[in-house]
Amino acid sequence: MVAHTLLNVFKANKPAFGIWLTNGGFVHARSVARSLVSNPQLSRPNMSWIMLDCEHGLLPLNPAGATEVIAAIHGVKDGPSALVRIPATGHGTGSGSEGVNWQIKYALDAGARGVLVPMVSTPSQAHQVAQSSRFPPLGRRGFGSPYTQENWNIPTGSEYLSVANDNVVVLVQIETREGVENVKAIAEVDGIDGLFIGPYDLSICLGYPPPSPDPHPEIEKVIQDILRAAHDAGKKCAMYCTSGAQAAQRAAEGFDMINVTSDVGAMQSGITAEFNAATTAT
Repeated sequence: MVAHTLLNVFKANKPAFGIWLTNGGFVHARSVARSLVSNPQLSRPNMSWIMLDCEHGLLPLNPAGATEVIAAIHGVKDGPSALVRIPATGHGTGSGSEGVNWQIKYALDAGARGVLVPMVSTPSQAHQVAQSSRFPPLGRRGFGSPYTQENWNIPTGSEYLSVANDNVVVLVQIETREGVENVKAIAEVDGIDGLFIGPYDLSICLGYPPPSPDPHPEIEKVIQDILRAAHDAGKKCAMYCTSGAQAAQRAAEGFDMINVTSDVGAMQSGITAEFNAATTAT
């Protein structure tokens, strides 16, 4: 049995809530992955995924970074699935696709249960992402790491090969004007499991201010168009939120995968709330 909480939630047709991880470190990642354990009213499956942000976070895509963090997350029994947002964007695909290709390969060999590629703007870029994420005959991903099956807690490499294509979650981020124009065709690309909406770059690229905290009404229309395009193609649609209230709203709207908060955001808001309570009381 492959340990993959996110995929289990997808199969159950429930909203998959997760968190953005922007800092590295084994102990830090393990604490985030275990953060719901101490609350008897919640269980760990309520956090079904953690996104390692190797694009904008302070989390390097190297052995001392992503690999150890993934191991820390998957060391939590029945814990969330670790995913990786790679640094390379969809703009780096095409004839010079080595950057995207090796970064996807590195993340998946490190044991990530899925990858997110930022700024994918065309069906061709999405196809390249899908190809780099799947083993032949479905794709071109290379095989050879002696650790990958161990990172999935699978006994042998051949057993990993038999399940990898069906268990890796491949997401592309829609956050450019061209991506919006091509969203229907991108959603229909074989091997792409879902579209992830990045509301900040999406707003900026379309000439609107970033969310504060909610998107501009015109951007909200685009967000709903992306949601429909994903579902029309039979794919999942994911949304980045910054609060539980936002996440609950997006779940009610039918989003399949919703970010609730980030490690830094939760820490800062938690500190602020406790200091407000202390100073108000005194």
